[in-house]
Amino acid sequence: MNVLIPAPLHSYTGEREVDADGATLGELLADLDRRYPGLRFRMIDEQDRMRAHIRFFVNGEQTFDMARVLLPTDSVQIVQALSGG
Repeated sequence: MNVLIPAPLHSYTGEREVDADGATLGELLADLDRRYPGLRFRMIDEQDRMRAHIRFFVNGEQTFDMARVLLPTDSVQIVQALSGG
């Protein structure tokens, strides 16, 4: 399925959009990490929780559920908030 990658993570993928597979959001992130090592850690912490500055959208709907079922035709968008001072 199509996955939109935020600009701060392009250094991992080299692209704005990539393809990945997974029956759930968690499986999709695992597949992305296999294809682009280190990418998952930028989105998921050591306790297996979403990092505070990351949001996931499936077909335009925000989700916090790593067990969210995905279809091959779904579109996943990863959004990363920018912060600083």
